Amino acid sequence: MLPLEDVVVVDMTQNVAGPYAAMVLADLGANVTKLEPPAGDPTTTWGPPFWNGHSATYLALNRNKRRETVDVKLEEGRRRVFNLLEDADVLLVSNRPAALQRAGLDYERLHELFPRLIYAEITAFGHHGPRRSDPGYDPLMQAMGGIMSVTGHPGDEPVRVGTSIVDMGTGMWVAMGVMAALRMRERTGRGHRVTGALFETAVAWMTYHITSYWASGDVPHGWGSGTAMIAPYEAFPALDGWIVMAAGNDKLFEQLCRVLGRGDWIDSPEYRTNADRVRNRARLREEISQITRQATVAEWEVRLREAGIPGAPVADVAEVLQNPQLLSGDLIQAMGTASIPNFRSVGLPLTFDGRRPPLRTPPPGLDTSS
Repeated sequence: MLPLEDVVVVDMTQNVAGPYAAMVLADLGANVTKLEPPAGDPTTTWGPPFWNGHSATYLALNRNKRRETVDVKLEEGRRRVFNLLEDADVLLVSNRPAALQRAGLDYERLHELFPRLIYAEITAFGHHGPRRSDPGYDPLMQAMGGIMSVTGHPGDEPVRVGTSIVDMGTGMWVAMGVMAALRMRERTGRGHRVTGALFETAVAWMTYHITSYWASGDVPHGWGSGTAMIAPYEAFPALDGWIVMAAGNDKLFEQLCRVLGRGDWIDSPEYRTNADRVRNRARLREEISQITRQATVAEWEVRLREAGIPGAPVADVAEVLQNPQLLSGDLIQAMGTASIPNFRSVGLPLTFDGRRPPLRTPPPGLDTSS
């Protein structure tokens, strides 16, 4: 049994944030109908890469859903949406308010017609402030929310986090909000409005950077692979790649000193405490790098593990997919389809009583063959 098996969701969202929220709910068992305009979800055209003619992005965000084409600009299309809402628990939307109002799908009208409906919306900025009517996209929000300012190396050009962290994060918050609203409905007997905002998600990811700024008055910046408040806690060069070493406390640093053959650092005034090491970060990083360049990533992995020091190679996607830890579980889910016989998907990173929610149906457009 999946936790949301008795929940019916109508998903009218497009692109990344909304479809990701709907997919989380679908993975948890919800019966999700994805309504797309005649032109389709824009992600169907995002590429290359395409997988046997299908957008990889669309495939990644839409498993375990059914799809219908509906034109809400037409009376027939609006009637179809209202018919679906008769039995729905949740409606997910991501259109701007004016477009929803023109189609008669704004919260005020639907709450009156369907008082038990959970109305969940993906917005750029919420419903307040001078930019409440503006559109929003992940890189814009990473820029405006400060994420780009703490990503990359000091002085380099701004760097976007290499995944749609704001879009997918907003989707996660909305999915969580929907589940909380369903729980509230059990007590109140009525539906609720759940609003996620891309900008607010971006700022929320910055929580400890913002608190650090309040505490010190210093504007945070990027530290490459490291972090502002711990050292050494970043990637170091090896003979054949990069190895992340995370000596997050004084005891781990002592162990690292022994592994590196620098026991003299343990009582050094420059490195004795984490605060000392943070203050002398640049020198420490250079000294460690001189040592790590003398052995391979695999050799450092073994040495660190034997000493109980957290460490990991910087892996590319192909290497991640060969990781024995990943291969030992069932996070990668497979289901043969007519057009992609070897279709695979990254499942939900949650288990219930040791069991992961399964890939029940492939993304719309892929007919199951096995």
